[in-house]
Amino acid sequence: MMGFSFLDIPATEWIASNELAFAIRDRYPVSKGHTLVIPRTHVADLWQVSAPLSAALASAVIRVGRAIDRALNPEGMNLITSAGATAEQTVFHLHLHVVPRWHADGFGAIWPRDHRYENADLTDVAGRIRLACESD
Repeated sequence: MMGFSFLDIPATEWIASNELAFAIRDRYPVSKGHTLVIPRTHVADLWQVSAPLSAALASAVIRVGRAIDRALNPEGMNLITSAGATAEQTVFHLHLHVVPRWHADGFGAIWPRDHRYENADLTDVAGRIRLACESD
């Protein structure tokens, strides 16, 4: 991240840390306990992550999510990350949002409820994705 230093993060925002990633309180939380898990090395988005880093990030997210669950007892939790401007990515360094949720927390729905795709289109898409997975 250009112009970013870990030293810029106040100690009160740190949640957890290891050699590959760290977790901090989100500066603009959408709910109480909203936490970011961020790799220490630059990675633009989730789809650019190496296998070792992906395992470390998954472990960190699970650790933080379980801690949030114990500390705050939310009714639910979201794990959110964006890749690309169209997906609303605004910071082009991977970060995973662990967002505790409560009924009527004001965050709103994350899935559009008024748009449906035709089944034929979905079958074709599944086939294309399946082929791409097989060639990986």
